[in-house]
Amino acid sequence: MPVLHVVMPVYDEGPTLEEIVRRVVEAPLPGGWQVDLTMVDDGSRPDAARIAADAARAFPGRARLIVHPRNRGKGAALMTGFDAVLVRASDADAVLVQDADLEYDPADFPALLAALARDGVGAVFGNRWAAAGSRRGYRRIHELANGLLTAASNAATGLGVNDVECCYKLLQVPVLRRMRPWLSEERFGIEPQVAAALARERVRVAEVPVRYAPRTFAEGKKIRWTDGVRALWVIARERARRVPPRGARP
Repeated sequence: MPVLHVVMPVYDEGPTLEEIVRRVVEAPLPGGWQVDLTMVDDGSRPDAARIAADAARAFPGRARLIVHPRNRGKGAALMTGFDAVLVRASDADAVLVQDADLEYDPADFPALLAALARDGVGAVFGNRWAAAGSRRGYRRIHELANGLLTAASNAATGLGVNDVECCYKLLQVPVLRRMRPWLSEERFGIEPQVAAALARERVRVAEVPVRYAPRTFAEGKKIRWTDGVRALWVIARERARRVPPRGARP
């Protein structure tokens, strides 16, 4: 029975964390699939760390927790989760990135898995903007900034996706094993770095529309304009890279 390994970075999340964990472990999956959740607490404050531990304990056997002693960033948490999953995963399994808030809906898991089952597809990206209407305030700014980063990434990689910064990235386990040595970005630069690694490994990437309920900075959104600048630098650097980063794990 194939396993969908969901990797969830967690940092200073509030009471909604248990709800998203519940949605993940109870998400509807195509026949034959089962879900396994790996949460990585990236150095949360004590009160938030207790929430993360309680959320994992609430679903024994279906959710597990890894703890970073200090905050390192989303990319670092993802790499920790990827390495933990690859130790136990089979080549028939898949790995999916899931944010720890309620911006993304696990009800989209079936559509993502269906796209991964297409002939020749090795990875699937979500697309938040496929059915988006008008947005105001930071949401519109967010969409425009994402469009710039996506265009720059596509120019460097040739992938032709519409939302390179989307959290939902679904990977076949053999694909993740091949691309893992190329990953090193510890913050949000991991997003374009994943795209660059897929392009370098000549992986066919599909894309599906996904639900998106963006939260504000007041509600806990963590990405900043400096992360966008870093992402552009990562895109340029990855285009020129010929060998994996020093110290990267296979």
